[in-house]
Amino acid sequence: MGRLVALGVLGIALALLGERLLALRNRLKVSREIESIDLPNCHLIKGIEAGAEDIDILPNGLAFFSAGLKFPGLHSFAPDKPGGILLMDLNEERARALELRISRGFDLASFNPHGISTFIDDDDTVYLFVVNHPEFKNTVEIFKFEEEENSLLHLKTIKHELLPSTNDIIAVGPMHFYATNDHYFSDPFLKYLETYLNLRWANVVYYSPSEVKVVAEGFDSANGINISPDKKYIYVADILAHEIHVLEKQPDMNLTQSKVLPLDTLVDNLSIDPFSGDVWAGCHPNGQKLFVYNPNNPPSSEVLRIQNILSEKPTVSTVYANNGSVLQGSSVASVYDGKLLIGTLYHRALYCEL
Repeated sequence: MGRLVALGVLGIALALLGERLLALRNRLKVSREIESIDLPNCHLIKGIEAGAEDIDILPNGLAFFSAGLKFPGLHSFAPDKPGGILLMDLNEERARALELRISRGFDLASFNPHGISTFIDDDDTVYLFVVNHPEFKNTVEIFKFEEEENSLLHLKTIKHELLPSTNDIIAVGPMHFYATNDHYFSDPFLKYLETYLNLRWANVVYYSPSEVKVVAEGFDSANGINISPDKKYIYVADILAHEIHVLEKQPDMNLTQSKVLPLDTLVDNLSIDPFSGDVWAGCHPNGQKLFVYNPNNPPSSEVLRIQNILSEKPTVSTVYANNGSVLQGSSVASVYDGKLLIGTLYHRALYCEL
């Protein structure tokens, strides 16, 4: 009798594991293939060879790139080179991406930048917020951008127990931000288990010098985050749930769910057109190709444009798609004055004239 019970328990456990594996394959969209949709006026950006995971563009056309992200289990074309922040002036005819100098005293050797966000203060001071993973830990670095010197002055390093697996960030003040945690845990094995079991414990955190709190939770894997031009709504990409969440910002900085937009792809970072309010998303059509890198079958790229996201029926269009022959693993798409920049998790970056 005891053996029958043990056998039954084993059978249930194997069935559960099989169901979870099938669910994970569906969340990764392992069987999805795409057809290329080209734009006529595009070229790869010189100086970006090992990823531009996130991009943020100032109103004056200066674009910041977060370059060289390295993560356990993630492919890298430059595993021994520290990451950096690059700058590109989109007003120049032959714009180039150049690495910014960072002030002395900051640990450049372990710099591993991920999501980024800019904030312009009332006195026109530009702050750059960077999610950093030194030695695969989690910090948020705040810099002051010194345009005349083409450099970043490091102001502060933030660590907090509510930021265990930080992915992306949106600045809402000189020392204030919302950040996504793509996992509840920081330990790599527990992260994998959390993903495999689909616990949906990922969250969004609000940080200020006087208060740090979880303001939204229940995500499969909270990833990109941004804010509407009127500052009333926060947009969060849930990459493994294939969704964009629209959250209304409250006076106490808490977030309440307004709507969820389902999509047919793994949505990474989100950028906002400041004039139209359109949401631009860098996406991964097939997540397995992204994490199990095969140069003969590389990860593909996809850029979506979402118009009227607050309406009952937003318009979702695919602006760019590539099977990996040109661009592998698109993670972000940002627009400025008829120009489109597409960054990737660990590959190249593309500049297009729309």
